[in-house]
Amino acid sequence: MPLDFGALRRHPDIEGPGLEAVDAADRLILDEAAGRLAESEPDAVAVIDDAYGALALGAADAIGADAAHPVRAHQDLITGERALSENAGRLGLVGAVDSLPLAPGLVAGARLVLARLPRPLDRLDEVAALVAGHAASGVVFVAGGRIKHMSLAMNDVLLRHFERVDVSHARQKSRVLVASGARTGAEPGWPRHERHGDLGLEVVAHGGVFAGAGVDIGTRFLLGELGAAMPDAPTAVDLACGTGVVAAWLARERPGVRVVATDRSAAAAASARATAEANGVGDRVEVTQADGLERLAEASERLVVLNPPFHSDAALSTGIAAHLFADAARVLAPGGELWCVWNSHLRYRPMLERTVGPTRQIARNPKFTVTASRRDG
Repeated sequence: MPLDFGALRRHPDIEGPGLEAVDAADRLILDEAAGRLAESEPDAVAVIDDAYGALALGAADAIGADAAHPVRAHQDLITGERALSENAGRLGLVGAVDSLPLAPGLVAGARLVLARLPRPLDRLDEVAALVAGHAASGVVFVAGGRIKHMSLAMNDVLLRHFERVDVSHARQKSRVLVASGARTGAEPGWPRHERHGDLGLEVVAHGGVFAGAGVDIGTRFLLGELGAAMPDAPTAVDLACGTGVVAAWLARERPGVRVVATDRSAAAAASARATAEANGVGDRVEVTQADGLERLAEASERLVVLNPPFHSDAALSTGIAAHLFADAARVLAPGGELWCVWNSHLRYRPMLERTVGPTRQIARNPKFTVTASRRDG
């Protein structure tokens, strides 16, 4: 009986019109890999960057994986990992997928690796290097995506790590790349380091994290104003921390402060830990991979700092910011403040007023606005 992909949900990730748990690219990847899956054992299959479980659960169903012999999978977002677990329950495949970190053990011995093509080329480079360097010698890497998010540069990235890349026919605006002939022995080159002398910071980044080892202009604008943010707060939170630039800067500028940095992305959390260590503040920056501030108690913090993302996968969505604002409001103590930088065209101030409390503009330039929202008692 065919797997019921219609039963898949994105929960606990943002749901709404245009935000689906499975798409044509997932189906095409599984169809292109069907022959190889039919000849595979579960222990020899790995799945990377599956959004909500369609690939991993489809593969597990095709090869009869179970709790004793699961398919190995890695999803960057903790919300995606939780959605996969919930979807496994809906489809009767509990235990058939083992969620693992993006590390050699994920692909060791794998002869078939399925993946969604990530939009950032540096993420694809890190994933391809891992597969080519640590999977079985004859591994085949089957990766696909929506054509509008693909580029010829993806072929070039794969050819740095594999001898051959074959391209599928297009179907429903999707396409698959099949890489084989792994090139071994190359230095992976990840994570990457960059020194920013003007900020006095070294940034460390894994592939796919926003701004890479650079510092985006919104964060730079925020740092220029952050010295005035609740200067007597004994702790601070860097929400949606990315590479941990704000967390490292706060810990360095305020030697008595302990900082919690949190992000739902595993790559971001790993980058933030490495950035804190590289700047000598690893003992005062606690990094967690979490869905927002779920691990922090209500009314426990006086300062939360946020540069909110506004994409969910490839789709624009203000739902992410709304979720983060609400989480900050829950965690802020009475009189505490959320300091936030945002693209001015998004006009978040009314939402901040409603969700957090009285909001004042700290600074504005042609592209960005910095605001401080105070939590009323």
